[in-house]
Amino acid sequence: MKNASTRAAMPSALALALLATPVFAQTADDTGTPLQATATSPQARELDAVLVVGQRASRVSNGATNLDLDIKETPQSISVVDQTQMQQFGADSLDDALRLATGIQVEKVSTNQTQYLARGFEIKNTQIDGVGLPNGWGVVTNAMDAFGFEKLEVIRGANGLLTGVGNASGTINYVRKRPTNDTRGQLGVTFGSHGRRRFEADYSTPLTEEGTWAGRIVAAREDSDSYLRDFESDRSYLYGVVDGQVGENGTLAVGYAWQQADTSGNMWGALSFIDTQGRQLEWDRSASTTQDWTYWNSTTQAGFVDYTHQLGANWQAKVSYNYRLYEHDAQLFMAYSLFGIDPATGTGLYGWAYKSPYQTKAHLGDLTLNGRFTLFGREQEAMLGMSAARSRGTDWYHPTDTTGPAFGALPGFPYPGNAIGEPSWGERRVYTTLNQRMTRVFGATRIAFTDRFKSVLGFNWAQYQRDTTDNAGGASDNTDRNLAPYAGITFDFNDRVTGYANYSYIFQPQDEVDYERQYFDPSKGTNYELGVKAEWLDRRLLTTLAWFSAKQAGLATYVGTRFMDGYAYGYSRPVDIDSQGFEFEASGRIGEHSDLLLGYTQLSMDGEDGRDTYRWVPRRTANLLLSTRLPGNPAFSVGVGGRWQSRISNFESYVTSAPVRQGGYTLFNAFAAWDIAPDLTLRANVNNIGDKKYIQSLYSVSYYGAPREYAISLDWRF
Repeated sequence: MKNASTRAAMPSALALALLATPVFAQTADDTGTPLQATATSPQARELDAVLVVGQRASRVSNGATNLDLDIKETPQSISVVDQTQMQQFGADSLDDALRLATGIQVEKVSTNQTQYLARGFEIKNTQIDGVGLPNGWGVVTNAMDAFGFEKLEVIRGANGLLTGVGNASGTINYVRKRPTNDTRGQLGVTFGSHGRRRFEADYSTPLTEEGTWAGRIVAAREDSDSYLRDFESDRSYLYGVVDGQVGENGTLAVGYAWQQADTSGNMWGALSFIDTQGRQLEWDRSASTTQDWTYWNSTTQAGFVDYTHQLGANWQAKVSYNYRLYEHDAQLFMAYSLFGIDPATGTGLYGWAYKSPYQTKAHLGDLTLNGRFTLFGREQEAMLGMSAARSRGTDWYHPTDTTGPAFGALPGFPYPGNAIGEPSWGERRVYTTLNQRMTRVFGATRIAFTDRFKSVLGFNWAQYQRDTTDNAGGASDNTDRNLAPYAGITFDFNDRVTGYANYSYIFQPQDEVDYERQYFDPSKGTNYELGVKAEWLDRRLLTTLAWFSAKQAGLATYVGTRFMDGYAYGYSRPVDIDSQGFEFEASGRIGEHSDLLLGYTQLSMDGEDGRDTYRWVPRRTANLLLSTRLPGNPAFSVGVGGRWQSRISNFESYVTSAPVRQGGYTLFNAFAAWDIAPDLTLRANVNNIGDKKYIQSLYSVSYYGAPREYAISLDWRF
């Protein structure tokens, strides 16, 4: 299946092309006082010892605006999931980590494909350390390991200022680990349900006596069976980075990341839940349509070079280059229903087999200039930049005899993994090629009109070019240009409470195709947000209350799969949608030893189906993370996490007699940890404490989520 299946791996072509680009904040001493002025100091020896060391100590992310603003000062809703939370709750993949964030829906549409949603829409924009390109398809193929990231930032709402494009969902900013100023390391081992085994290592050390050069290496290895019949997965991850000082005013970073993720017994598509009478069926949680000969293996490689140069006391320039190679080889089998399944015999499913290698290469060059200037008698900030990116992807397929047993009526479901033999595959042929190029010029400035009233004004000009060829002799060459404004204001009611508002223009190139395999024009629209951020408990707790509204026109929406001679592709239709709602989040420390993350989202969506548009999106969601150290014995810590969503429904692609329904449900997770020694921690995790049975996603009807699962981990820090 293309676009909705095997081609859905292609988001990675751009989304992770930025893998591991570091961003340096202004230098600072131990008290946080800026040290940028030392860049022009004649005392070069002192500078050599300060420039890089100070930058490492004070790194911050500026993924929302590319300006040095903290979360409270940024006129957008931002959630953060940090390394501590990921480790406490056993979130070892990005899918698991994003489940901890406020307002994020992690939609598992098949065993190997995930879509992230916020405010009812797919998140199609990704940044690495504040630098990004659009994730134009919104789908992640095979789970990415989370051990190489310091934290994840979710910037909700349209954010076209940095990516050049954007819709009303949000942007995920992945902040990678960096070398530290001292020597430190960590070794960890985890054993869990379904034969899960995980090993991880993290080591950072200065490479010179002065500390001006340092390196860090991160590695993880995980393999596991599954509660799903015959599904197995293994993942190996390696990331290394070196940074240091060049001359009196420059810093250089070089890094490389590699992941090999292999699965077997995977599902392409998912289960069918409707019988021939329009009633909803129920299966065992282990139910799967897979066959023994299926697999989906992927490799991701990424390298980067990043140079930052201090231009006097107040300005700096940064130039970076990123390269990424993504490859996968997939042998897949789909089982789908046209008229529902006979409840007595289990018949009514039809098969489709597919073998599809894929490769994409991506390049990105980025140049930014940012700093401070004086206006209205006050210090202001500005940023100006340009970038150029290109990627080339090739999708192949292996033709086969579509009259064979893998393409006709299937045995009664559930059937075993050896029910259908592997087809005989023909020689590899090109299915499609996709070349993309994006050129951007962008800028932003933060103007303080008074001590209490400030604005963020920005623009982004982007030229997006796409040319394609396909196996049917079709070709296209499209160029879209867009100039988008961005405006945000903040007003400090007092030193603890800040109000904000922002406006963004929506411009989102789309890689979905219609029934005739023609690409859609970009989706366009507007996004507004009003909110209040307040600090409590001596500034330890930050709360955000936001109201948002968005209009999007021509948004490609998945309909189903079209089966052709030896290949298949997913097709969509354009939909105009108005959405609005509000969010609340409280994040921070509520006591000497207790941390809290509490979030709630409520929205409405109107379109051609009235208020039932995108019925697979829950209209209300809530999340909770609460952890504490025991006051009488701080060596022991415990925590609980929870996610709740309201009811959802959707029709299967071909069976439209009745929708598949999923009632509202809550999932609870918990951990308990014991610091056996200051540098040795034993932790136990349990997921889905209530053993709730639920369908993972109805975006395109999916399969059951995991039952209650356990894990035990031992971490040694040195």
